[in-house]
Amino acid sequence: MTGLRFKEVEHKFVVGADGGHFDLEVFRSRLDALKPARHVTLRVRDRYFITETGRARGFVVRHRFDRELHQLTLKAVVEDAEVREEINLDLAAGDQQAQVDAFVGALGVVWEDSLWKDLEVWHFEDCEVVYYTASAEGRSVRCVEFEAIHKDSLEDALAVLSRYESNAGFGAAKRTPASLLELLWPEVMADFTVVVRRRLDA
Repeated sequence: MTGLRFKEVEHKFVVGADGGHFDLEVFRSRLDALKPARHVTLRVRDRYFITETGRARGFVVRHRFDRELHQLTLKAVVEDAEVREEINLDLAAGDQQAQVDAFVGALGVVWEDSLWKDLEVWHFEDCEVVYYTASAEGRSVRCVEFEAIHKDSLEDALAVLSRYESNAGFGAAKRTPASLLELLWPEVMADFTVVVRRRLDA
């Protein structure tokens, strides 16, 4: 039984612009008052791939390489990204872009692109809170994400999110069910909506 081991439990909020007023300094102060174990800033490049199998079964592959992480990740595409399958493979130190390209290429790449994230991360024992601006192809979006780290049960994980959201001033805010890819590449991800609905109706 893997339970929630390979599940991501997360709430995403679009802030600023279409997401409404957002006071970043107040947000930072609220989180700092909770005494995070670490608070870091990063610039991250994420490379995303849709493969033939991924298109048929509803998942994307992400390659992330920054000063803290080097991972190849499978992320399920679902109608609501609150809870979805996420499998991370930690790769060895050093850039392995050529190896990743060869590996993913063998799966039949039908689409690929990259985005940049300028982000701040507050690490707590049971939650990771992230504020970022993501940009790709002239589009950008600002988001706040709350992700449960320890997931003994879905009920417990959602309670953790609720507690941190309330403390950070998001208790009454409306989260988005969309993934980051849907926000930045809606036309590309539209095909997945059809796939997901077929899987749900099967």
